[in-house]
Amino acid sequence: MNSNDFNFRLYSYKDSLQSFAISFTRDIEDANDLVQDTMLKAINYSNHFKEGTNFKAWLYTIMKNTFINNYRRATKTNSIMTVTDDITSDKLHFSATINDSQGKFVMEDIYKALGKLQPEYYVPFLRYFEGFKYYEIAEQLNIPIGTVKTRIHVARQLLKKSLKMHYKNLPGN
Repeated sequence: MNSNDFNFRLYSYKDSLQSFAISFTRDIEDANDLVQDTMLKAINYSNHFKEGTNFKAWLYTIMKNTFINNYRRATKTNSIMTVTDDITSDKLHFSATINDSQGKFVMEDIYKALGKLQPEYYVPFLRYFEGFKYYEIAEQLNIPIGTVKTRIHVARQLLKKSLKMHYKNLPGN
């Protein structure tokens, strides 16, 4: 079947597709969208239609699958995004109190804490933070890998101790 015949045949089923779509959506605008999506998919996948099979059933199957996929997508989106008119203060507290200036002060404290580390702890920690592997740091500094791990662990503990005043301000603490 050539594309003109296919398009003519497809258009001839538009009214029955419209009725079928309304039975799914219960809304005329949503039904129009569903018919449009169905017709577009039918055109895009016209090469998958086998001559001699039931054209109307093929279109109905496309419509049914399109409706189900759209419904699942909408359900998944609604489960991820919570829409509420009642936003309580406990939900707003953290986002409303954090701003750029507070972040700037936190970063200053982090830099000060890093500056207080002795070089034997600072250098391995910084290299690890930059993404180097333990063995790479060991090779660069010409020290055993166990020493690298220990120094990074000690640096973390010292930083944690220096920055404990910020830990209590994190959400969930």
